[in-house]
Amino acid sequence: MNMNFFRKLPIPMDTKREYPMTPELEAIKKERDEEIKKIFRGESDKFLLIIGPCSADNEDSVIDYISRLRVVQDKVKDKIFIIPRIYTNKPRTTGDGYKGMLHQPDPNKAPDLMKGIISIRELHMRALKETGFSCADEMLYPENHRYLNDLLSYVAVGARSVENQQHRLTASGLDIPVGMKNPTCGDISVMMNAITAAQHSHAFIYRGWEVESTGNPYAHAILRGFVDDKGVSHPNYHYEDLVNLAEIYNKKELSNKAVIVDTNHANSGKKYLEQIRICKEVLYSCSHNSDINKMVKGFMIESYIEDGCQKIGEGIYGKSITDPCLGWEKTEQLIYTIADRR
Repeated sequence: MNMNFFRKLPIPMDTKREYPMTPELEAIKKERDEEIKKIFRGESDKFLLIIGPCSADNEDSVIDYISRLRVVQDKVKDKIFIIPRIYTNKPRTTGDGYKGMLHQPDPNKAPDLMKGIISIRELHMRALKETGFSCADEMLYPENHRYLNDLLSYVAVGARSVENQQHRLTASGLDIPVGMKNPTCGDISVMMNAITAAQHSHAFIYRGWEVESTGNPYAHAILRGFVDDKGVSHPNYHYEDLVNLAEIYNKKELSNKAVIVDTNHANSGKKYLEQIRICKEVLYSCSHNSDINKMVKGFMIESYIEDGCQKIGEGIYGKSITDPCLGWEKTEQLIYTIADRR
């Protein structure tokens, strides 16, 4: 094989023993998980905000950001339920670039997967312990999910992974909501097939075991826009897009017919300030159409302490080193605006 095998990594069980959850933290997560599921079941009309940096690149600034969210959450708790984004592994279109904290706990240093496994667990645990937030992460590598499965309350399967068999089958075995993004080409049928697969039970191989999943009734859609063959971004959050998705859902026999609207990526053309306008437009669509209002459960928003993005090494505290994000002052105001319109 054309690989160099450096060292055997610890299995998730060993890492959890070394960095264990306490009964108190387990209780907080359990309570949050149930409230999130009530939103997807339609038993709660709270609006979900899956919000945070494009990538979790620095532990202290991420916790600083999430601590600010905690203050805002307490003010809007009757209408909004916040799930912070702590995205610790990042897909790269060409394979190049920063792949997240799992790969590089320090973006300025060489990759260290052993240290990365510990770093991402410590970060998610610190968020839960210090702010009471169980968070969201992307399931880029299905077999790595168990390093964090006792900490996460939400998982997203990205646009480049949604057609992958192992992602779909692993999602079918999770007991938390899993959002399936539409692929980068925009083919909604791919996303719908992924949701169907995730909601059904399957027998498959996982981490060297023969397993059988029971199906995940909380698998759902994430609309993130798409890019055509000329590299032009096209949104799919408009009223007509949401009506179309509702009609497709109505033809499917699924346990859950929900959608989260991703306000960045191809929906905004990575123009991060557009996220504010996109949220307002989708909320208007919800107010105009009861089917859309029932289907749309929330937003996915890329936000950090400072507006925009920077190159690795510039060292600006709380500024994204991957996609540009909405800064804190604008984010705080946007959350209050969303609460006022719900």
